[in-house]
Amino acid sequence: MNVFCPIGVVRTPFVDKKDAPRQPAAASEVAGTIELVSDRDLGDALIGIEEWSHLWVVYVFDRAGGYSPKVQPPRATEKKGVLATRSPHRPNPIGLSVVRLVAVRGLSLDVLGVDMLDGTPVLDLKPYVSYTDAIVDASAGWLGADPAAAWSVELTREARTQLELLKTFGVDLESRVQATLALGPEPHAYRRIKRDGDAFVLAIKDWRVRFVVLANRRISVSRLSSGYSPRELAKTKDPALSAHIALSQFIIS
Repeated sequence: MNVFCPIGVVRTPFVDKKDAPRQPAAASEVAGTIELVSDRDLGDALIGIEEWSHLWVVYVFDRAGGYSPKVQPPRATEKKGVLATRSPHRPNPIGLSVVRLVAVRGLSLDVLGVDMLDGTPVLDLKPYVSYTDAIVDASAGWLGADPAAAWSVELTREARTQLELLKTFGVDLESRVQATLALGPEPHAYRRIKRDGDAFVLAIKDWRVRFVVLANRRISVSRLSSGYSPRELAKTKDPALSAHIALSQFIIS
């Protein structure tokens, strides 16, 4: 039996499973770096790789949490067999993503389109060959002929001002809010959406995003709030929670 040893790791902005996009297409402009190990003659193994625009990355779902025979994907209304999905909870936790190659710097490869967690072990790299890897008439299985049309996500003045406030603290939630709600408003474990009366609340890490559903597949984000209670924020002296404190004191003029 072969024993597979990682040839490197991927460096990405995503440190938490809930942060990572579900597919590379949802992170097409997200930059990352593949850092290869220095003790396996990989310098020679990379010769010619810069001639390719895209690469397949074979990697390990090292934080997947184990094998589940049946899972419920984000776009499914019922559970499916894991081998009929792209879920990370596989018998062998191996992932496969296409990234765009930007630059090669020694044993480091700058790429775009990363959907992996930071520190993900890389098993292999292969060129993406469009004329053989892209099958234009392939079926979409239980997803249907085409993915469902994206929902339109609108921001109220209050929500937009709150998002701008958070950016001043280095917290950029807008792209995550847009990408998550574009999949729809239905409560779903992967999207951490819960109904709250006539509205819904999306949880993103320690943040809460309140929204309502409008006609014609439209969603209106009304406001954001901290996942910490006012009592917790009043007592804390943790500078890491300064953005939460600022949001809790926010009043739109």
